[in-house]
Amino acid sequence: MHPISIRPSAAKQPGWKSLAAKYQTSHAGKSVWQLGNSLIPFLVIWYLMVVSLDVGYWLTLLLSLPAAGFLVRLFIIQHDCGHGSFFHSRAANDLVGMCCSLFTWTPYRYWQKSHAIHHANAGNLEHRGIGDIYTMTVDEYLQQSRWGKLKYRLYRHPLFLFVIGSTLLFVVLYRFPTSRAKALKKVRSSVYWTDLAIVLLVGGLIWLIGLKAFLLVHAPIVIMASTAAAWLFFVQHQFEDAYWANSDSWDYTLAALQGSSYFKLPKILQWFTGNIGFHHIHHLSPRIPNYLLEKCHNDNPVFQETVVLTLRSSLKSIFLSLWDEDQKKLISFDQLKQRQPEMTKIS
Repeated sequence: MHPISIRPSAAKQPGWKSLAAKYQTSHAGKSVWQLGNSLIPFLVIWYLMVVSLDVGYWLTLLLSLPAAGFLVRLFIIQHDCGHGSFFHSRAANDLVGMCCSLFTWTPYRYWQKSHAIHHANAGNLEHRGIGDIYTMTVDEYLQQSRWGKLKYRLYRHPLFLFVIGSTLLFVVLYRFPTSRAKALKKVRSSVYWTDLAIVLLVGGLIWLIGLKAFLLVHAPIVIMASTAAAWLFFVQHQFEDAYWANSDSWDYTLAALQGSSYFKLPKILQWFTGNIGFHHIHHLSPRIPNYLLEKCHNDNPVFQETVVLTLRSSLKSIFLSLWDEDQKKLISFDQLKQRQPEMTKIS
């Protein structure tokens, strides 16, 4: 991954945002079509998975792969609704977003607010911890107790971050308003209303097909979709040359174009992930609907001056866990240990 340097003076020019502004127009027909070609196949495959239980669980697991893909697409639609970019109407965005939340198990209003905080502060070292994957600096890590270092190492371990932790997040943690941020206080009750709706939906399905069948069908979908969502969010902000800065020097445009990657995926995966790989464009202008992100990227060469990751190159980011303020890059625990072996011991 080789980022192209963007001059800070140029990045602050208002023209950057005006280039993206003409793509901030949703098209009702495209949005309805996208909702239909995501929700209907998901429901059909879910039903087929129930039927497949009488054939063999291998077939159920095989069907869970596309089902998880469609669930990720529904999450992207909910995500767009939260930004007000999927439909022109705010009421339509909210209605569709809340309906999608019943399938994604992600509380619409609460996540919408926390995600807005993420967008407003991405790459800002002094505003970490809300709507993002928490990242310590090298100095912060070295100042931790042995227990503090161990906890952070466990949190950043790929198995926890992308499988265990991500599944717990969508299944358990999203059932409770955990953040203490003042901006989220007004929407805390919406979490419980979402929980109630999910309980009614899941309860109805269990009544129809039984608890065992429900778990056999839905558990693999949730685990795979949660893992995919966590990986997407991680790799779009956690790469070696990602942009991080203190508040006094933080710049919104640089944070978008250098702190968010262009995750270049095969077309089929790009479709299932709703073009979210064009994350640098999305962070620069979150009001652009997902189906116009690629066009905005292709039409404007200046937006192509960003970090490009592929499936293969993105794997290099898995163990990057600490922001080195001296080198201005993310490093792994092993890289730190090679430099300061005595200072990084946890036992």
